[in-house]
Amino acid sequence: MNLLEIEGLSATIDGNQILRGLDLALPAGEVHAIMGPNGAGKSTLAHVLAGRDEYEVTGSVRLDGEDLLTMSPEERAVAGLFLAFQHPVEIPGVGNSYFLRTALNAVRGARGENPLDAMDFMAYVKQRMALVEMDASFLSRSVNEGFSGGERKRNEILQMAILEPRLAILDETDSGLDIDAVRIVAHGANTLRAPDRSMLVITHHQRLLDELVPDVVHVLAEGRIVRSGGPELAKELEASGYVGLELEGAR
Repeated sequence: MNLLEIEGLSATIDGNQILRGLDLALPAGEVHAIMGPNGAGKSTLAHVLAGRDEYEVTGSVRLDGEDLLTMSPEERAVAGLFLAFQHPVEIPGVGNSYFLRTALNAVRGARGENPLDAMDFMAYVKQRMALVEMDASFLSRSVNEGFSGGERKRNEILQMAILEPRLAILDETDSGLDIDAVRIVAHGANTLRAPDRSMLVITHHQRLLDELVPDVVHVLAEGRIVRSGGPELAKELEASGYVGLELEGAR
């Protein structure tokens, strides 16, 4: 069964059409990677799925059978969608622990579940922090303030681990990371794989996929999926690049 179904998705911003009738099916329990040249529409796809409202969007997107495009960003989060940002921002003055607990309890409350009190939350979050090798001292710091690039990306995976989404979108989470940080981030994501959870991983680099090993690799070019294959496709792209793929997809 497909958790995410996208049909004919088009997106335009400031008169510039970026997505051009994109089709994609993501079964429950699978990890799919999206690769492609700069400007192809990879981050636009992530933003549209998350609900950024500056795009003019047409087409159909269904998450677990529900019409995603009619939902607000908050409703999408409650439905189980999570986006790890390519460039996580600092939120000075807002403690990481407060931010994480507030986000979790907001989602739990919208689903009719009881909120976690401070003691239960701390026990839960410390267990999840072990997945991304983060020290408990990060909980007392402001969100991403003074964090290195690797620490910011690990904090994104920590948020994912705490919220336990049905669909996790990782938008170039490996961007700017060294080899050790990529390994840690991939380990955290791998630990969260589950039969009822899917991941859409946007990346430029094979090295993340060597650690994550996706079920399917898609190539996005000129606003649509032009080719799909197994993990070996990422190695082919690493060797040959994207030249000609736009023409191949147009045939």
